[in-house]
Amino acid sequence: MSRRRYVRATILWAALFSAGFSAVAMLSPRPRLMWNASASAPVGLYRLESDTRPRFGELVAIVPPAATARMMAERHYLPIGVPLMKHVAALPGQWACRAGAVVSVDGKRVAIAKSHDRMGRPLPSWQGCHRVRTDELFLLNPAPDSLDGRYFGALPAAGLIGTAHPILTRDAPDQPLRWRGFGASAASPTTNQEHRP
Repeated sequence: MSRRRYVRATILWAALFSAGFSAVAMLSPRPRLMWNASASAPVGLYRLESDTRPRFGELVAIVPPAATARMMAERHYLPIGVPLMKHVAALPGQWACRAGAVVSVDGKRVAIAKSHDRMGRPLPSWQGCHRVRTDELFLLNPAPDSLDGRYFGALPAAGLIGTAHPILTRDAPDQPLRWRGFGASAASPTTNQEHRP
């Protein structure tokens, strides 16, 4: 290959790579796979589906609002830019309430909130009842230490990345990873049909 041909080929490939990276930057594609390292949901690899509205009980990946993300990063709960993985506990139109430490959805107790974290720092708190709006999701995980709707209330649905489907996860921290396939559901074992609107 002559030098001139080599230079042309190099320029062509550089232009193609540049166009590809520019297209990715302009399209801002959502992630398709996500590794969850938090113990509040099963640890492992998930496939994210972003083209459907999440249903009650499904596990979702969501970016918290900036103030929440900042507080979580300052306390070393979760780094900035890392999404939360939580189960949908209430959909638009349902009532999410907190009275003292008791969290309920449509009048049914679903969780207990703690007043302080493991370091003795006060956790965020909200009180009263809130009807989940069409642009919100109320999220809870079965784990009693989960940092979720029991502390923040409903989150803006604008941060939703997608529904998370387990591919390779573990049932408990001391268990090995298990293959779940590509189409498995990630509905919470603690949610049930009674909480549906």
